[in-house]
Amino acid sequence: MKVLIASDLYPPVINGVATFSYNLAHGLRAAGHEVIVIAPSQTGKHYSEQSGGVTVHRVRSVVFPFYQNIRICIAPQLEVRNIIKEFRPDIIHSQMVLGIGQATTMIGRRYGIPIISTSHAMPENLMDNLKNLSAFSRPINYMLADIGRRYHSKSDIVTSPTQSGIDSLSRFTSKVTVPIEVISNGIDLKAYRPGSVSKSLYHTYNLPTNKPIITYIGRLDAEKHVWVLLHALREVLKEREVHMLIVGSGVDLEHEKQIAQNIGVADHVTFTGRVSDEDKKALHRVGALFVVASPVELQCIAALEAMASGKPLVAVDAGALGELCHHGKNGELFALDDYQGAARAIVRVLSDKNLLEVYGKESRRIAQMHDLDRVIKKFIQLYETTVARKKKEIAMRSTK
Repeated sequence: MKVLIASDLYPPVINGVATFSYNLAHGLRAAGHEVIVIAPSQTGKHYSEQSGGVTVHRVRSVVFPFYQNIRICIAPQLEVRNIIKEFRPDIIHSQMVLGIGQATTMIGRRYGIPIISTSHAMPENLMDNLKNLSAFSRPINYMLADIGRRYHSKSDIVTSPTQSGIDSLSRFTSKVTVPIEVISNGIDLKAYRPGSVSKSLYHTYNLPTNKPIITYIGRLDAEKHVWVLLHALREVLKEREVHMLIVGSGVDLEHEKQIAQNIGVADHVTFTGRVSDEDKKALHRVGALFVVASPVELQCIAALEAMASGKPLVAVDAGALGELCHHGKNGELFALDDYQGAARAIVRVLSDKNLLEVYGKESRRIAQMHDLDRVIKKFIQLYETTVARKKKEIAMRSTK
């Protein structure tokens, strides 16, 4: 099968959508399918590149001013049309509602190509973030919701990685008339697994070996609420010695460092900045537990990576995190922005070795339900049934 993946976010961008799109493309290629990706150029100009048997067409782009290292495509219709005409895909899988997603969906429909779109955001979370931006947030919110409704309604089927995502999509864009199905983002269980790490890794990142390490891996942007984790660290330090490891980069990196300095925890936290994929996998195994305070997660891939690595979670009870962190089973939940509640949960888990072990094993078990190989097979089945149904619809129309 010839599959075209349209993604406005793709590596080297570090983001859940980018990671999912990359894993999907390479998983499909490994299963024997012909795959191309349309993604924003990293230079601004059009070019193509090869990666593991996957052709990535980079279309013209401009810098997106609100996020670090992200570029967007304003009017890629001509480039997208030429790519589709040359490749002639059996199916298009669109990842986002931005320029590439919109153009690919519009042109794919014109050529009668079946289209699947995946919802990677919860509309109410986007709206909550906009509320603080300006007095015009409400009309902008309605506009975004309407754009999302019309975009997904042009697909043959919509997928979401979580049931929370489906509930949210149905609630805020109730006029979406096509079927919606849950398929996880997936996690590579061979790449992320429990185990020890070399002492050299501790030396490389100047990490202590004589105290528990609390880990956060992800972007450092305002919506991730990393400040909650830093304030929770301050509270935990009143009870016991710990160290916090914060892996990742973003527009708020220096701001978070300043917060750590201001509240007196700078000596107890390591900011690594961006790291290699191999180091990221190893750093997931360093920590005693994984923490996340972001309320905007539809399915937190970093949390899945930590779970696959056998780590308990301490997570905010917001977004869809409750579908990964089962309170009292593989971790503990705390209320939105409640850093004291987060601190109590961290202390409780770290103080009980048996709980750490039980939670860690359960995390791995839950992660196995999101095995990337199983996810790829589900998408292949969905592609096959969608293509067959589309052919049947076209045949029925032609006989009328």
